Amino acid sequence: MAYIGKQPTIGNFVKLDTITTSATATYNLTNGGVAFSPQSPNHCIVSLNGVIQSPTTSYTISGSTIVFDSALTASDVIDFILVLGDVLNIGTPSDNTVSLAKLTATGTKDSTTFLRGDNTFASPSSDYVLLASTEASSSASVSFDGYFSSTYKNYAVLVANAIPATNDVSFRFRLRRSNADITTSDYNSVKFAYWKGASTNGTGESGGWDADHVNLVYAGVRNTTSYGGSNSLVYIMNPLGTSSYKAIIGTNTYYHNNSSILTIDRNDFTAVLDDATTALSGITFYYNSGNIASGNFKLYGIK
Repeated sequence: MAYIGKQPTIGNFVKLDTITTSATATYNLTNGGVAFSPQSPNHCIVSLNGVIQSPTTSYTISGSTIVFDSALTASDVIDFILVLGDVLNIGTPSDNTVSLAKLTATGTKDSTTFLRGDNTFASPSSDYVLLASTEASSSASVSFDGYFSSTYKNYAVLVANAIPATNDVSFRFRLRRSNADITTSDYNSVKFAYWKGASTNGTGESGGWDADHVNLVYAGVRNTTSYGGSNSLVYIMNPLGTSSYKAIIGTNTYYHNNSSILTIDRNDFTAVLDDATTALSGITFYYNSGNIASGNFKLYGIK
C-alpha cells in the first residue's frame, strides 16, 4: 500500500542496554535493567567492534541471553544491540481485512464450518440429523422407508402445514415393515386433547384399540390453507429393536372445524403396535379421505 509522506513504522524497536565484555561468549540482554527476550536472532542487529554480525552464524539468541560463536575478551566492544520488533507485529488489522487463508487454525475453512475456541474449524452438530425431507403435493400419502439404521436408535418426524384436500378430515399414520404399510388391527393408542375457541374450551380423552391405524387428529382438520392444516411431531422409539412392541409418542396441533365452531386444538398421544416385535422399516402419513394437498415432512435420526 502506498503512502503520502513517511510510511508508518510498525513494531517495537528497542535498543538494549550496554554490555561490558569479558572472557565469555554468553551475555545477558536487558532493557532498562529488565531481562529482555528477542523473538529470534533475525530480529536483532548486533554490532561488535564496529562490524555488523551475521544472525544465527555469529551469534544466537537463547531467551534473554545472546551467545556469540566464540568467547569475547575485555578488549572487545559490543557497540549496540537493536531489536527490530516482535514476529509479525503488524498492529491492529483493519475491519474485514483478514481472510481465511491467513488463519492458522486446522480443519476445513468454508461457509459450513465455524472456528472453535481450540483454534480448529468444525461443522455444527445436533442430536437431530436430517435424513429425508419431502413436500406433499396432491399426495394420497407420504411415506418414509428404508432410512432406519444402526446409526440411530430413535427417530422423529416433523410435519408442517399438512393441508388436506378435503375439509373436516382425520390425520393418521401407519407404520411400515418390509417396505409396506402395516394394516392389521394391532394399533392401540390413547390421546389427550386440549382445545380453545372464542366461546368454548375444554379437554378430553380418546383412543383406539385394535385399530388398523393411529389417529393424530380424529376429525375436523380444515382444508383452508390459512389455517395451517395439521402440524405434528412424532417420535418412533427403537424401530429396529426386535425384543419389544413398537412405541410411538407425539403431539399435534391444528384448527378444528367442530360444528361450525372454530377452535385451536392440541393433541398429545401415545401408541403401541403389538402385532409382532419384528423391526420396522418406515412410517406413512395420510388423511382418511382425500389427498394431502400440500405440506412439508422431515425425518430425523436422533443421536
